[in-house]
Order: sequence, then C-alpha cells, then structure tokens
Amino acid sequence: MKNIFKYILCAVAAITVFASCEDFLDRPAEDRYTTANYYQNDLQVEQSVNYLYNSPWYDVIRFYIYGSETMCGNVYQGNNAYSTLTVNGTDADLKNMSYSLWAVNAQCNTVIANIRNSNGTASQAAKNKAIGEALTWKAMAYFLLVRTFGDVPIIHDNLEVINAGTYNDQFKVEKADVYEYIIMTLEKAMELLPKNAYIGVYNRIDYYAAEALLAKVYLTKAGVGGSITSEAAIADLTNAKSYALDVIENSGRSLTPNYEDVFRLSPSIFQATGENLISWQWASGTGIWTAQNSIQSDVGPLGIDEYGATWGDWKGPSVDLMDLFDISADLEPTLRVNKDDRRHGTIMMFGDQYPQFWQDKGGFDMYRFYFDDSYYPTGLEANGSNHQWCCATGALYAKHLYGSGTDHATALGISADRMCYQLPTHLLRLSDIYLVYAEACLLTAEAPKALDYVNQVRARAHATPLPSVTIADIFKERRLELALEGDNWYDYVRRAYYEPETVIAEIKAQRRGHWDGIQSMYKDYVVKDGAYVGPGANTWDATQIVYNGTNEDLTNAAITASMFVVPFPTEDVVMNPNVGSDVAPIHVDVRATFSYDF
Repeated sequence: MKNIFKYILCAVAAITVFASCEDFLDRPAEDRYTTANYYQNDLQVEQSVNYLYNSPWYDVIRFYIYGSETMCGNVYQGNNAYSTLTVNGTDADLKNMSYSLWAVNAQCNTVIANIRNSNGTASQAAKNKAIGEALTWKAMAYFLLVRTFGDVPIIHDNLEVINAGTYNDQFKVEKADVYEYIIMTLEKAMELLPKNAYIGVYNRIDYYAAEALLAKVYLTKAGVGGSITSEAAIADLTNAKSYALDVIENSGRSLTPNYEDVFRLSPSIFQATGENLISWQWASGTGIWTAQNSIQSDVGPLGIDEYGATWGDWKGPSVDLMDLFDISADLEPTLRVNKDDRRHGTIMMFGDQYPQFWQDKGGFDMYRFYFDDSYYPTGLEANGSNHQWCCATGALYAKHLYGSGTDHATALGISADRMCYQLPTHLLRLSDIYLVYAEACLLTAEAPKALDYVNQVRARAHATPLPSVTIADIFKERRLELALEGDNWYDYVRRAYYEPETVIAEIKAQRRGHWDGIQSMYKDYVVKDGAYVGPGANTWDATQIVYNGTNEDLTNAAITASMFVVPFPTEDVVMNPNVGSDVAPIHVDVRATFSYDF
C-alpha cells in the first residue's frame, strides 16, 4: 500500500509543530520547530493540534462536495461514474480522498506521540485536551474510511507498523470491528477533553463534540450486522440515544436561529450558539497551501469573486433535490414559494437574492448576475466571455460560498485570494444530533420523542410541523437539513447495511437528469432587444424546457448492494492485494488488541 503508507512514513519522519502565535489558525513554516524545542508550554501544546483542523483534510474536498453528493442524488454533474455509482479505484478524487484520510490518521498518531513524549513545562490538562482533539480527528477519519470503503485496515501505531516492515501486509478489518475501534478512540477522547471549552470562541473540539460524533457512530454501527432490530442493534441504538441526548440537554449548545447564518463568514454569527460541533477551520493568508478553503472555486459561478478562479457553473443541485424541497426550475420565480428556509440556504436558483454576498453592491442578484452587463461586467457577455446560465438543472450551490473578497475582508478583517479563503466547513452540527436522537428513538419505539426533535429542526427552517413521523420522514429530513454537506450518501450506505433493496429503489426513483432549453428560457425572461430589462421583459414560457433523464436517471440501472462500497485505489491494491475487493476481511478483538494506555 505504497501510497497510503507514504503518508505514515512522512508523518513519522517530518511532522513537527505548525503554530507560533495566539491565533487558532496561524501556523509558521513547517521546518521551524522540532519536538526537541517545542511542546514546551500550554500554548505550544494547544497550537500543535491546530493544523489537524485543516491541512491534512484538504484533498478530501472534491469527494466531499461532488463525489458523495452526486452518488446520493443531490448533485448533477452529467453522466459520470459518480452519478451511475460505478466509480473505480483509478478515480483521482477518490484516490486523493483516500490518501488524505490515511494522512490524517498518521498525523494524529504522531502528534499524540509527540505530546506524550514532550519534556517541557506544559500542564497535563493542556496535553490531555490536545490529545483528545487529535483522537477525535482520528476517529472522524476512520468514520469516513469505513463508511466509504467498508472493511479497512486499522493502523493504530505508525512506528510499530514501519519498524515491523508490515506496511504492505496489512489486512482489511471487518466493519463492525472498525466501528468498535472508532468507539474506543472516542471514549478515550472524551476522557481527556474538557466540557464546553470553546463555544463562541473557536468552535474547537471539546467533550461534547466528541460525544456527538460517538452518538452518530453508534447509530451507524447499529445496522452493520444486517438487522436494525437485533439485540445488538437495539443496544447500539440505546447508546446513540443516550449520548445524543446528553449533548442536546447538557452541552449548552443550541440551534442557530437563522439557518443560513450557520454557513456565514462572520465568527460572531456561526460560533455564537455552538451548533457547529466539528468543522474544518480553514486559514487564509498563511502562505501554506492546503491550509485554506477553496470550495467556492469548485461550486461557485464564474465571476462571483474577483479572482477568476471559479468553475462551478455547470454542476449544481439536482432536479431530485429540488423536488424534495417542492420547488422546480420551470416555475416562474415571482410565483415561487419557499416552504422551507433551507431551500434558499442550500440551493441558489434563478431569481434569488442573497444579501450576505456582494454586500458592497447591495447584495447578490441572480437575475442580474448572468444577464445584466452593467451589474458586474467582468466575465459577462458584453466582455466577450459568453457568460451564461450553464447548470442544466437550474440551480447552483448556495452553501460553501463566501461571496467576494470584500465580503471576506469585511467579515474577518483578512483578505481572500485565488482559491484561498477562511469560511469553515462544518462536518457535524447539532441539528444532525437532533435527527440522530429522533431516529434512534423511533427505532426503539419512542415515536413522540422522535417527532418532537424532527419538528424542532423543521421549526428552525419555518417548515410546517409534521403531525407524525416515520423512518422515511427522518431520512427525508436529514437530506433537507444536510444536503451538500457531504453526509447524505452515508445515510444510504448505513441503510444499505440492513435494507439494501429499499435504498436501491429510492435511488432508482430519483430524477438525476436535467432540463433541456433552460438557458434560453431564463434569458428571454429578463432580456429584450439585447438589453437587460428585468423579470417580465418577456412572458415566462415554461413550455420551452422539458425534463430529460435519458442519460442520468437510474430507473433501469443494475444497482446492487455492493455499489454502496467504493473500491480502494488501484495502486494500493497492487502494492497490497490484501485490500482487494475480493479478499475477505479479518476479525479483530479490538479491545484486546489495541489500547490507549495513557
């Protein structure tokens, strides 16, 4: 497994410390510090974990925003291997994601070892907190690995594997054992982490963030044996309920009142309630590539920022996701009724306005952006770039956008740059834990509690409360709440553990296709005699467009349960055939084999 384990080797040989000032996100050059002269005090120990919040995760981004979101039916990007669930081990985004996750594991292990072996004056409390954060990130990496690839090796100690020379002889471990390893890792993290340490300050990982992840891990593990009603499954669901409820009732966190504020640049907004439990905390202006967020470049339309580095026009939220929100691109925008705040905060459609973007221009106007040459001339038709509505579903990402460089500087006092900005990316939110609790309650015959927490999530979005709730309702709610956040594919994965045929039927029923004729209809609506007039320049004529799912819909596709497990990168299988798809995993008694004896 040359490529996976090159990260282990690099981590052991080269990881030093990457922080030098009081800012949570700042890091100096990587060669300034060594374990011999760092980790000397509480501040240095805390800052030694900073880079685990960004750099090692950078190559997960494209799988996170496009791969998994396309597989689950939330995103349209034409007819490719992700949309047909046929991605293989040669896919570049898959390889990058895999290697990045192994790098996270390796670097977490090394940071933990460095802190434990340090001889400075740092307090044990500071060391415990930093180690607890690193353990939680390690657990998150394994949580993504096992849900993506299924059975995976467990690399508990990098040096032990390297010294033994067994890095190309590692065997896949059964999924249930990997989940047990994640649970053991999070239990140790919770033992070390303080409670309520960072609400309103940094949104770093504390006890309750680790506990929230543990609740979600138990919910996922519950079905891994093939049944969600077995004695073992009920025990896992009971644990999921217990941990989720503790976070809900005792963490001091609450749902951010306005859904769209969860994804804003301003720390005073998104950190205030502590809703965002675990996030990638990106940094701009460090000069260190991979420390920064560049998601807007992948999902934003050309011209939304000043740097000419956005190419997300032709890919966007799917017709099926819009169906879920009871909205359609063929409806005249002036007649559009948003029944759920999450639609506007997730899906940007023709005619939408966003006051949080382009604030110096009075807000971002999706009528004018594409068709009014006077609104933002760079990149528009008047300047010869043939700027036009490209995404054939009639939608673009609203999440993961920060707007313009002026928006960035106004919110943070820090300049953005080409493919470089500081908008956090949230991996685990309190609303997710509300839904984890609701699902576990419903599966253990506590329907009233399930309904209550589903409706609390809906109430924040000003969506009509449900009179009763089913498992189908909860999975729909998870998709509405978490769409485009890299999570919905994994709901299908965990359900495929115990009800694969139901999941397959749902995916086959999705509208994964596009509209033909959408660009000309939009332009006709706002442009007359070659000039932008605005809505109603010409009559809205929905007959100009027609839904086309010929190449993308999976109605007649041969989907099997095995397609919910993605293969390892081909290069890894060549180096270590033990991780091949046709090789059975081994069982490991996790508690007897591994330990965190500190």
